[in-house]
Amino acid sequence: MTAPDPTVQAMIEGRRADTGRRRQRVLTALAQAAKDGSDVSVAAIARRAGVDRTFLYRHRDLLGQVHAQAAEPPTAPGGRGPAVSRASLRADLLAADARTARLAAQVRRLEARLSEVLGEQVWHESGIGGPEDTEQLKARITTLEQQVIDLELKLQERDDDLAAARAANRELMAQLNRVRNEPTP
Repeated sequence: MTAPDPTVQAMIEGRRADTGRRRQRVLTALAQAAKDGSDVSVAAIARRAGVDRTFLYRHRDLLGQVHAQAAEPPTAPGGRGPAVSRASLRADLLAADARTARLAAQVRRLEARLSEVLGEQVWHESGIGGPEDTEQLKARITTLEQQVIDLELKLQERDDDLAAARAANRELMAQLNRVRNEPTP
């Protein structure tokens, strides 16, 4: 074996040292992003570390660390727990809007019921209110409405019977007229 060329050896060592420095910058950028709760993505970490994204894709261990840290919930600056994300704020807002809509509907129902109760109370206390047996009157109205419907049905049946009798009468009259108009032999 021949001894490696010192120039080539220096280039290999320089390349290794440069890769080591860039790896350290990526690790520092990851640690800083975790500390201040900033965005963790391949592009953000590469930008922060001053390396190309392809560097992260060539070094799978660093790429795995970026993806693992990106999957964790973000922390608030200073490491005080999970940070509030835009998605969590949007979910909270949607939940608050739904709750507001439910409460508004409940308030409208309660206002309507209160209005009915107060209206009945004022009506009875003023003396101009209706009779106490309004439920009986409503039941009587329902019974009478049903009787009207039954009578209308009977009337319709009788109209149909009358129309059929008239048709039969016309037929009989036509036959009788034909017999009278025939010549006798």
